[in-house]
Amino acid sequence: MGKVFIVASSSVRRRPALQRSHLHCRAMTSLPKVFWRAAAVLTLAGCASSSGGTDDSTRRQLVAQADAWDQAIVRKDRAAIEANMARRFFQIGGDGSVTERAQFIDELVDPDLVIEPYTVEGLTVLLHGDTALLSATTRMTGRYQGKRFDTHYRYIDTYVREDGRWKVLAVQITPIPAPRSEK
Repeated sequence: MGKVFIVASSSVRRRPALQRSHLHCRAMTSLPKVFWRAAAVLTLAGCASSSGGTDDSTRRQLVAQADAWDQAIVRKDRAAIEANMARRFFQIGGDGSVTERAQFIDELVDPDLVIEPYTVEGLTVLLHGDTALLSATTRMTGRYQGKRFDTHYRYIDTYVREDGRWKVLAVQITPIPAPRSEK
């Protein structure tokens, strides 16, 4: 049976909570798919080998991989991004679209996309044999083609252990709308 581990937070760099208006929330839902793809990929964990170990050591490894991979994403380290992903990787975006591995990576390393360091909050790790589910929320800001963006979403990443290494096989993200301001 799987075990659930809850981690308070994990981040590339701690950032204060971002404030957004209701108007911005509506704008957020019309962001190009590349934002949602980047948001999802930013939540994935890095590639490292695993000897199996205890559930607690596996959880610690996955959390450390997530931090390392977040840093690779921000600096656009294509090799580290690719190394973390299973060969058959796919992502389901906030709009229900499906993106395959090659396109996902290309859009993430697009020079028009600049992602600022972000925070992962409320990380939960569920282990079940050679499968792990990581879920949390993330706030991400940056620029795409010179235009600012500000996103907040919940995600779940599905990892599988293949040949002793954890790899991300699938990601799904759901946008979290900004709270409506009272008038």
